[in-house]
Amino acid sequence: MRKLLPSTVLIVFMSCFVIVSCKKASKDSQEIEIVELGNDIYGTKSSIIPVISEKAKIYGVQWLGFEDFEIEFRSLNGSTLEQLRTKSERLVQYSDSLTKKIPDTLNSISISSRLVVVRTRGNLLFQEVHKSRLDSLRLENAIDEMNVAVTHLILQLNEKFEKDEIDLQRKEADDNDL
Repeated sequence: MRKLLPSTVLIVFMSCFVIVSCKKASKDSQEIEIVELGNDIYGTKSSIIPVISEKAKIYGVQWLGFEDFEIEFRSLNGSTLEQLRTKSERLVQYSDSLTKKIPDTLNSISISSRLVVVRTRGNLLFQEVHKSRLDSLRLENAIDEMNVAVTHLILQLNEKFEKDEIDLQRKEADDNDL
């Protein structure tokens, strides 16, 4: 009987150890991580966003919401998380509006498709900044993708007016040859 006593004590001790360890592990997994909102800056201020050509600006003024969208977008880089939450919400609203009200002059497949991409990237950025667990790398990536999408939209707007100018010159040259 004396030989069973140390082994029984050992088994009871090990069982208690396992139970306490399991309770601690489940308690640790239930703890909620609190994320402190700091003053971290997201997006690179040095992002090179193309300038809208003068011709595109003329039509951009007539495109309701485009100027507001551009102003909001250009202030996106170098923002804090709270600022990004506000700006991303506005960018989503503006891009929805722009998609619905494309002026006839700008209504082309290439511009429409760029707008769809901008709208999608805006929504993804909005989702990323409103997650309960912030992943700064994914947030930076979402901002970079938004920068690329808007850059392509601006380039497409500029190219459309360059192309229209070239087409007009060719037409005038053809008319003069007749």
